Amino acid sequence: MMFTSDHSLHPAPGLRLLAALVCALPISAAAHAATVMASVTANNVKPLLLTKLQDLDLGTATLGPGTWSNATLSLSRAGVLSCGSANITCTGATIVAQYNVQGSNNQTVRISAPNVTLVNQSDSTQTLTLVTDAPASVVLTSSGIPGVDFSIGGSVTLNSTTAAGTYVGTFNVTVDY
Repeated sequence: MMFTSDHSLHPAPGLRLLAALVCALPISAAAHAATVMASVTANNVKPLLLTKLQDLDLGTATLGPGTWSNATLSLSRAGVLSCGSANITCTGATIVAQYNVQGSNNQTVRISAPNVTLVNQSDSTQTLTLVTDAPASVVLTSSGIPGVDFSIGGSVTLNSTTAAGTYVGTFNVTVDY
């Protein structure tokens, strides 16, 4: 048998290139799929509702004679009044500040009540700092009404030079989950 053309024995140059590319492709085994189950959780809580029930009243402090400093007048959030110095006499009715918070049952609610600047109503240049006594958190025992009540007390430091007058300030109470 005789061939008249050499092309039948050798593939065309373009076919040789294609064959080379096909041979250069990596040969791998079929990939194996994997499936993993994961849990999904969503927690929906009611918005918090904070209501003021009553204001704080530390009563009246009468300053003693002489020169002295650092006498503390305090009212705990449990309503216990302490006039911790012989230099002051405490009288009058005292009341802790009280709030109610409502939200979702069994949720912990964080409470923030920063210190309060009290301003003398007769002379606004005279101030005292009320160091608050508030719980760090409460746990809600119901969803919505009745909520949980909590109290806030506080203390002020008096000196023999503290100006007479009524001192007033405002709490900035914040609650969040």
